[in-house]
Amino acid sequence: MADQDDPAPKPGKESQNAAREARLAAALRENLKRRKAQMRGRDAGGSEKPVKRD
Repeated sequence: MADQDDPAPKPGKESQNAAREARLAAALRENLKRRKAQMRGRDAGGSEKPVKRD
């Protein structure tokens, strides 16, 4: 990305980047929890069907 090459980021960019990183981290945690729950359901013989996403 071009933002990383810029030696002096704009004042609002740092807070936007931090907020984006926090959102991504939260999304990754939720995704991991969901996937673990799916695997536990499959291991227990559950009939949970995978969700098809486009």
